[in-house]
Amino acid sequence: MTIEPSGGPPVPGLHADPLELATELPLSEDEAAYVEAARAPNTLRGYRSDWAEFTAWCARLPRDPLPAAADTISAYLTELARAGAKVGTMSRRLSSIRFAHQLRDLPDPTTGARVVAVWEGIRRTHGAPPDQAAPLMPPALFDVLDHCPQTKVWKTRPPEPDLAGLRDRALLLVGFFAALRRSELAALRVEEISAHDRGLVLTLPRSKTNQRGEEHELVVLPRAGRRAHCPVTAVQTWLDAAGIADGPVFRKISRGNRVLGRALHPESINDLVQAAVARAGLPGGPFSAHSLRAGFVTYAHLRGASDRAIAHQTRHRSLATLGAYVRLETAWQDNAATQLGL
Repeated sequence: MTIEPSGGPPVPGLHADPLELATELPLSEDEAAYVEAARAPNTLRGYRSDWAEFTAWCARLPRDPLPAAADTISAYLTELARAGAKVGTMSRRLSSIRFAHQLRDLPDPTTGARVVAVWEGIRRTHGAPPDQAAPLMPPALFDVLDHCPQTKVWKTRPPEPDLAGLRDRALLLVGFFAALRRSELAALRVEEISAHDRGLVLTLPRSKTNQRGEEHELVVLPRAGRRAHCPVTAVQTWLDAAGIADGPVFRKISRGNRVLGRALHPESINDLVQAAVARAGLPGGPFSAHSLRAGFVTYAHLRGASDRAIAHQTRHRSLATLGAYVRLETAWQDNAATQLGL
């Protein structure tokens, strides 16, 4: 949600980008590079967006965003809550404000009694379970694959393999079998894929739960019994057709059916999954890129895999987290309410 600024006089200390704060410090070039690397790129993009929202709100009042007073933070949260912002969104905004102050060695304005009291009240009043993506798993997943275009037909040149369709098939199958997050799909590189007798092994240098890259995470990509549903075959077909030998695996495709050098943005992967589902006309939803990871967890559980075996592939550190993926699918199983005979 966005609170639009309505204009107002300049506010002292107003900054559009929290990372710009670091440039005002006496840092060497190497130090500045490490400051930039202190947060994951997705996190930094979120901080930039949130800080811009907060400073625009401050400019409208006007209030000083840096350093921000406790009543500024509490008033901001209150207006967000009344405008219908989700608790998760407001929590992220607080993190962004906290980060901006940390970069200037300023006291954290989000920890005072006033802010804590208002924030706890908002959470109790407006807290709700996060929207969960519907799991995308067989047989629905195979319907989506079947609707990925395979041939590009032109008026002025011979038909060609549809590179976007080949890419989407590989992306869907890798996302499902490897249970990857959309950021991991976007960051995957050819150099991180190794051949194995039983399929492929993905070596992920970083992830949401391993942001410092202290230990590489291994994810297996097994061969499937049917070639049309095999992630290994899909990846090899895509890379061969696209002529990709190194660099990003999943890339943008031009309107002329040519592979571009840029990797897909994580949000673009979300759009591609939703477009693929729409082509197949699947009911239900909502679907997103996370539906592939949720689909793996749910399908593996229904097939009898243990939570520990599932977590081995998904790299969940808490087994309890897996329960959120399968709760709806298993709510009717072994339930006394279905055995009343009434």
